[in-house]
Amino acid sequence: MMNDEHTMTIREMCDVFDVTPRTLRFYEAKELLFPHRDGQKRLFTKRDRARLKLILQGKRFGFSLEEIRQLLDLYHVDDQQYTQLSQTYAIGQQRLADMIGQRDELNEAIADLTDQLKSGARILASMEAAAAKAAE
Repeated sequence: MMNDEHTMTIREMCDVFDVTPRTLRFYEAKELLFPHRDGQKRLFTKRDRARLKLILQGKRFGFSLEEIRQLLDLYHVDDQQYTQLSQTYAIGQQRLADMIGQRDELNEAIADLTDQLKSGARILASMEAAAAKAAE
């Protein structure tokens, strides 16, 4: 699948990461990926593949593209990635708290809707019983 230079074409990247060419071009335009050019052909390196994996994971967790870009840019700070990891950890903690809050709100809404539907079912059953009795 990969050629001798350990680069991948846009098609190979799409197949491996289950993304569209448009997605890869979008991430390139947002300066999240930096493929090499060979004429019109984009060639993605091991670094690009690692960055795309992190981008997709960050998106899955609800990080904004700007947060992801800033975190990826911290990779080059010369502190053995301490700054990058600590910032990622802090944003991840906040995102987890947000997700838990959203889940709790959703669970409450589900419980409320369930109660409303039970009440509605009782009212409908009562109305149907009354209509059947009146039809007799």
